[in-house]
Amino acid sequence: MSAIGEPGLARPRAILFDWDNTLVDSWAVIHEALNHVMAAMDKPLWSILETRARVRLSLRESFPLHFGERWEEARGIYLDRFRAIHLDRLTALPGCADLVGALAEERIFLGVVSNKTGALLRLEAEQLGWSRHFGRLVGAGDAAADKPHPAPVGLALEPSGVAAGEGVWFVGDTDVDMICAANAGCVPVLLGGELSSDDAQRCAPRLRFSEPAALLRFVRDL
Repeated sequence: MSAIGEPGLARPRAILFDWDNTLVDSWAVIHEALNHVMAAMDKPLWSILETRARVRLSLRESFPLHFGERWEEARGIYLDRFRAIHLDRLTALPGCADLVGALAEERIFLGVVSNKTGALLRLEAEQLGWSRHFGRLVGAGDAAADKPHPAPVGLALEPSGVAAGEGVWFVGDTDVDMICAANAGCVPVLLGGELSSDDAQRCAPRLRFSEPAALLRFVRDL
């Protein structure tokens, strides 16, 4: 089915999106930058499947686990490589440009909460011409803590005057997005992703959409 959800949900006053692999295709760039730093730090390289399975948290949360006391050095190597390639390879996922533009025309506040470094996130939004659609783009390092902590949700919503709660949908593709939504008291919405059975039990989305067009139709019908 293109959409699965619960009846009785009200039209959202605000929608917050994850960025990587929810709105833009980032796996190849993330994978290359990660293996660049793995090689530089004499660590085993990851397969693309390992990258897809393991990349969830921000660099300040995940790199200490992988690189210990050298995590800040590793972060610098990763970011240098990422900056060198990400804009040239930036690609919106199919249907997402239409989704973002159409939702903005519906006068719903739009924001982004990502675990991508904030400055890089905003560069990508500008490159795509999407910055005008979002009231605020919050990335890793912008708030006191990163996703799945609720702090970046509050920061993203500040310009809207909308409080986190049932009137806010959080749209993402991973368990971390669903957990962040739950932590902030927002409606968790899965777009295009697949959760494991364990993840689905811990952080079940209240709405699921297989494609951006289905999400847009659902919102317009409310």
